Amino acid sequence: MGRAGAARKLASAAALGGGGMTAVGAGLYGLLRVEAKVARRIIGVRLEEPVPDATGWYGRGRPGPAHRVALIGDSSAAGYGVATVEDTPGAALASGLSQRTGRRVYLRSFAVVGAQTSEISPQVDSALLIEPDVAVILVGANDVTHTVLPKESVRHLSEQVRRLRDAGVEVVVGTCPDLGTLKPIAPPLKQVARTWSRRLAAAQTIAVVEAGGRTVSVGSILGPEFEAAPAILFGPDQFHPSADGYRSLVAVMLPSVLAALGLEPDDEEHLEALRGEAVMPVARAAVAAVRQPGTELGGTEVRGDRLGVRGRWVELRHRRRRPQEAAEGPQASESAEHVPS
Repeated sequence: MGRAGAARKLASAAALGGGGMTAVGAGLYGLLRVEAKVARRIIGVRLEEPVPDATGWYGRGRPGPAHRVALIGDSSAAGYGVATVEDTPGAALASGLSQRTGRRVYLRSFAVVGAQTSEISPQVDSALLIEPDVAVILVGANDVTHTVLPKESVRHLSEQVRRLRDAGVEVVVGTCPDLGTLKPIAPPLKQVARTWSRRLAAAQTIAVVEAGGRTVSVGSILGPEFEAAPAILFGPDQFHPSADGYRSLVAVMLPSVLAALGLEPDDEEHLEALRGEAVMPVARAAVAAVRQPGTELGGTEVRGDRLGVRGRWVELRHRRRRPQEAAEGPQASESAEHVPS
């Protein structure tokens, strides 16, 4: 079975609530369970200080109505390890969105450090109360390090994306990062973690697109870019990103958030073959996205049909990262608009 077929089988098994183990392999699962315990002991001690909360209003002096953003997921969404709110991914995302659109932004962070995919349902419950325009989800790494079966992880993610889409919320999911580049993880776990996380990312991609969302491969969080400069892009525990690392993450995610809101630049309106952009079946595109961090996938139609003989049609894009100003801190309140608590 090819990689695209394996990813498709895993995502299908998750949707049906069964199977899926063959895509990862019982041997990999058993080895990862043992080795992950060792890696978790090596990784730095959990910080006692609370993560700075990025919730608030951004874009002081800019006009409304504001774009509303819900940030959902684990420590990579919360910004674990940074000291100031300006260094969190939430602040960078909201600041960048406000700068690029010339509008105010209200961001609410619901992310919980250590969250697994099965634990984001309460975050979605709370997010729906603020009626966001877009929800950004970053989750998956803790499922790998806690040896959650991929079929279970993907099933939970698909359910939550569907809930958001049924409520009219656009959804952008950053897929599981490549854990094979983590410095505290030694072979053979390094190879196992890479295989597991990449297959999970591909399966997440298929499930999210079929649920109506779009995905961005964020392997660059822990991929070649980070491997080349770990002292700069990793935090002190050598597991979580540093402030520069989180900014790198947002640089990958922001163009897709803009596109989800219908605010993509004019020069990105059409696919560019020279940049490797194309329409293709979702399973094939998912495998390609895992190999190239920063790749966005979203559903599309071919001659009026959403489905082809090989499944859901998607657009594979490599959106341009554009410079942005330094992130600002949030305003605690904004009298001009009411936001539910």
